[in-house]
Amino acid sequence: MLEEATDIEKTTEQILKDAADLHEYLRTYGTLKDQDKPLVVAGILLALDEIEFGGFSINSLTGDQTPGMRDGDKLMNAIKGRLTRSNVGPDAKKDKLLAEFAILQTSFRLNEMNETLGKTPLKYYTEFLYEHVFRSIKYQKTSEDFIGRFYGEFMSYSGGDGQTLGIILTSRHICDLMCELVDVQPDDIVIDTTCGTAGFLIAAMHRMLMLADTDAQKKNIKKKQLHGFELQSNMFAVAAANMILRRDGNSNLECCDFLKKNPAQVQLKGATVGLMNPPYSQGTKADPEQYELSFIEHLLDSLTVGARAAVIVPQSSMTGKTKDEQNFKASIMKKHTLEGVITCNTDTFYGVGVNPVIAIFTAHEPHDENKVCKFIDFRDDGYEVRAHIGLVEGDSAKDKKQHLLDVWFGRAEAPSRFCVESTVKPDDEWIHSFYYFNDEIPTDIEFEKTIGDYLTFEFSMIMQNREYLFEREHIRRDITNSGDICISRSLNESEWSPFYVSKVFSEIERGKRLKKADHIQGDTPYVSSTAMNNGVDGFIEATPGTRVFGDCISLANSGSVGSAFYEPFSFVASDHITHLKQEKFNEWIYLFLATVIKKQGVNFNFNREINDARIGKMQIMLPITGDGDPDYIYMEHYSKTMMLNKYKQYFAYIDRQGGQPAE
Repeated sequence: MLEEATDIEKTTEQILKDAADLHEYLRTYGTLKDQDKPLVVAGILLALDEIEFGGFSINSLTGDQTPGMRDGDKLMNAIKGRLTRSNVGPDAKKDKLLAEFAILQTSFRLNEMNETLGKTPLKYYTEFLYEHVFRSIKYQKTSEDFIGRFYGEFMSYSGGDGQTLGIILTSRHICDLMCELVDVQPDDIVIDTTCGTAGFLIAAMHRMLMLADTDAQKKNIKKKQLHGFELQSNMFAVAAANMILRRDGNSNLECCDFLKKNPAQVQLKGATVGLMNPPYSQGTKADPEQYELSFIEHLLDSLTVGARAAVIVPQSSMTGKTKDEQNFKASIMKKHTLEGVITCNTDTFYGVGVNPVIAIFTAHEPHDENKVCKFIDFRDDGYEVRAHIGLVEGDSAKDKKQHLLDVWFGRAEAPSRFCVESTVKPDDEWIHSFYYFNDEIPTDIEFEKTIGDYLTFEFSMIMQNREYLFEREHIRRDITNSGDICISRSLNESEWSPFYVSKVFSEIERGKRLKKADHIQGDTPYVSSTAMNNGVDGFIEATPGTRVFGDCISLANSGSVGSAFYEPFSFVASDHITHLKQEKFNEWIYLFLATVIKKQGVNFNFNREINDARIGKMQIMLPITGDGDPDYIYMEHYSKTMMLNKYKQYFAYIDRQGGQPAE
């Protein structure tokens, strides 16, 4: 079976199915702790790697219960042989690795004969891994981190220590992409200072070997040009196994706390490329060194002059929410150059709830204030979530990746909705949505939807005997008797210009928090951040201390962030919405403005909510007069026409049903 080499790579679906099956077998037959599962897998794979040297045989796993002759003893002997063959040293490092794999020997359950299996669980796992995983690693020239995939899958089932420690492993396609973004070459020295299961190092090694010309160059890459640090001892063991299985590259892995390393000492390694996915969401005011930006600065400080670095971090770390994070950004720019930031698919770390970005830097070259950086929206990367599988490559993924690389390296141009080029300040939010202004003009269909949804809400409220909400002086019913309203030009024929929201509205104020337990049922709408029902989330009493607004636009700050509705009635506002009001506006103008405001929703999400500062910088596109002022008369006439058409549509429907609308 060893001769059955193949270059056909296992698909993501096959890998995940193998992981799911193995997880079930480890749980059922091994009763293993979450952190021990990947160690059992990695240890067995190392033992299997001794087969070609005669140091191990699957057939030797007979279930013998004699101390020193059990299946776990035989696997450990093979692991020791493999570590010796790979010249793993010093002894302290070798002993640390063996201590992590000791579970193979110390677990009674793994070494006892299982009546259902007719063999020990260890032999069963060994056969499974040989058939489904080992040969893929052994004979395929792939950058896939199989053990890392398994580790991530095991943690997703168990909710184990991975996410508690901020550990989110990077998928293969992101590792490969980041290597391409910094253009890893065969003569580079690559370091990953929080290497996890070595996914980045595997991807970098794969690319470097593919580009290398000679065997001597390839040997040097594996022995001298790949460096990694990992704090968690179990993940360090997995990383070492991963690199050994790829014919070494393990000799420069260290189990240590990178943040405690002196950057000047690390710099002696001569790293020209830094790749990193640091622990997430561990920084606090009490321990700011654990912020992702702290890891980034420490990495950059540890690289050689002119080195390239690519890091993948949560979007929130690039916005610099806290004072400490803002200080880190300023410090980074004093010493290093930000090249750009790429916003990734929100499902990149599917199931974790992180919106990641990739930031690219040049080390030890202070950021020039006139430097133009690239900020790219790559959320639509062609990868999609499939039921029971997770994130998989779609048909368009390769083309979209190539387009990204062409834009990044200046080989192709792109519209601003994909790439914005801008100078940068430390207190900017280093993400595409901060610099991007959506200057797209809403379509007739978008305006029609706003009017249609509003009328649907009104009809629903009336059917619930809440017509009192719409009884006011500027009632619109007269438009049905006003005949056709003349609109001088279409949307596209109009000239449009951007205006700051703060200049359009005279009143901009956020609602006030009102806990659910303090709601008293009543007749006043309670408007929150839902995208449904015109933002109305219930009916309560407007008790003292609540904030009541009316005849204005409600803008969702969070939740369904960016949703905007015209509210013709008085309502209690939650702290999740901001009201936008201008006394001279009527409902037609408000309905028009709600539509154009929603166009800016692309810049916000769960991890980037709308706050007062962002509203202050928000612009919207509006049709203008010949003098360059907002053309509110046009907006009013347009909305009236759209609503009249919706009424006519409904009345025509009633007529077709053989009835007549009430007078």
